[in-house]
Amino acid sequence: MSTPAGREPDTHSHHHSHGHSHNHGAGASRGRLLVALCLSATVLVAEIVTALVTGSLALLADAGHMLTDVAGLAMALTAAQLSTRPATDRSTWGMRRAEVIGAALQAGMLAVVGLFVAFKAVHNLLVAPQVEASGMLVMGVIGLAANVIALLVLSGGRGHDGHGENLNMRAALLEVLNDALGSVGVIIAAAVVARTGWTRADAVASLLIAVLILPRAVTLLRSALAVLMDFTPRELDLAQVRSHMLSIDHVEDVHDLHAWTVASGMPVLTAHVVVRDECLRDGHTEEILDRLQNCVAEHFPVRIQHTTLQLEPVSHLEHEAAYC
Repeated sequence: MSTPAGREPDTHSHHHSHGHSHNHGAGASRGRLLVALCLSATVLVAEIVTALVTGSLALLADAGHMLTDVAGLAMALTAAQLSTRPATDRSTWGMRRAEVIGAALQAGMLAVVGLFVAFKAVHNLLVAPQVEASGMLVMGVIGLAANVIALLVLSGGRGHDGHGENLNMRAALLEVLNDALGSVGVIIAAAVVARTGWTRADAVASLLIAVLILPRAVTLLRSALAVLMDFTPRELDLAQVRSHMLSIDHVEDVHDLHAWTVASGMPVLTAHVVVRDECLRDGHTEEILDRLQNCVAEHFPVRIQHTTLQLEPVSHLEHEAAYC
């Protein structure tokens, strides 16, 4: 008869303190996201009006980025709020994965906008439109200032909520960073148009912005989809974990070994571990569990939040096959 075990020795109190720090970090993240959202929404309205007046594609492209930025930050704020909801019997992980979904949506929007801007930029290289450089320059400077402030606000929590690991915050930072680059492109294009009259500089700047956006958006989208598809975390070599678990005394086999990420910084691992029959009779399982937990923990750069190990006697293997 199998003996299920999902034991984490001496981690109960630490788990609770981690939850408090997560809530504190999530609250700080929501505050920073709200400030960045207000800044971006203000600049968005100003950029659209100025782009229509000046006829600048670069400025309109930057407004497009700002639009995705506003939508993305709104989604990030919503996801940050949802991710703090407690677990229930119907939602046993809470809504932690909302931040990953938000990051995927933001990355997808960035990729679509980048492709659209690239298409329009190529068109404007062939048919150079008239642009008004002074309005572009003023709006570019205003947009850059707002984006720099937003970047500083969003980056203010490094070391507190670990946005380097949080896909939602990474997506928000990427959106604002791309807007900042877009504003730089607008400023440069405006300066070139004002000095030389070469209006295609506007389209060149737009194309460069698109080139900068697309690879980053695709990378972030792939990271988010890897979590949503329950792929094994990149930092974990599952074959090596299995090999090390098998090297532990009295462990005969390891099967149904799975590892995935529920949300950023929250890896999970489950496995069925076959041990010698006598281990379940002589009380040896506690020592085996301790060694297995330590073995698994060594393979993650961050502490595994949840590990579930089911210990089974060798004689249970024939019953296991009947349920496969």
